[in-house]
Amino acid sequence: MYHHPVLLEDSINALVENEGGIYVDCTFGGGGHSRKILSKLSDSGKLYSFDQDLDALKNEIKDERFTLINQNFRFLENSIMLYGITKVDGILADLGVSSHQFDEAQRGFSTRMNGPLDMRMNVMQSLNAQKVINEYEEENLADIFYNYGELREARKLAREIVHQRKNKKIENTEDLKKIFHFIPPHKANKFFAQVFQAIRIEVNQELDALKDMLVQAHRILKPGGRLVVISYHSLEDRLVKRFLKNGMFEGEPKRDIYGNYKKYFSLLKSKAIVPTEEEIEQNPRARSAKMRVGIKES
Repeated sequence: MYHHPVLLEDSINALVENEGGIYVDCTFGGGGHSRKILSKLSDSGKLYSFDQDLDALKNEIKDERFTLINQNFRFLENSIMLYGITKVDGILADLGVSSHQFDEAQRGFSTRMNGPLDMRMNVMQSLNAQKVINEYEEENLADIFYNYGELREARKLAREIVHQRKNKKIENTEDLKKIFHFIPPHKANKFFAQVFQAIRIEVNQELDALKDMLVQAHRILKPGGRLVVISYHSLEDRLVKRFLKNGMFEGEPKRDIYGNYKKYFSLLKSKAIVPTEEEIEQNPRARSAKMRVGIKES
């Protein structure tokens, strides 16, 4: 299976309020969430789905109500305007890397299988993991590991990479893993997951893309429209949580003389919605998922 959709029932039940409405799936992937959305829509409903990965286009759904847009969701607003759409009823974004991408060794996302240092969601872009590892300055590498992987030993890791690449180009995922031979076996799985996450975020500019999408999502949602975001690590979830709270990613909003600030969204639930133990058992990759739902204020 291309991808097992996480929180499928919860996300679509939270998203679709108007069966004749216009909806957006920002992360089409294998089409699991999109198919479920379409099952909730009437003949007059419309769904626009985004995916920058060319592999995902093979999963296109044949349905007159459906349009698949081969584009990064950071270009959400301009892309749907090309179809004459300025306002939508709901937007869904599942921020996880698809099972297909993890399971294809050639994509370089997996810590389990050896593959080229690639990690591009969009294979047409020039920046890949090999360029990051072999060409970035030591200080930049350290920042990436610290900020995107939340690795305390970031400077040591960057220094080791720069030292090793002087002797031999680091070409594949096994080359990279061998550099960190000093990591104790019982810590290796979590460590390499953090390292690969950090590189992947840099290659795909994932946090900047997420910020762009959230800002545009607020602009194009109708009052009462719903924004549903499923995230998989604290960096994403923190951005989503803050934006839903006050429309900002950092700092504090301006308050009036009574201490109130402009609300962008009301929350469907005050705490993040997480998968059940049963879902996690069926799909272990759902373990870290957190879903937040915002309802746009008028």
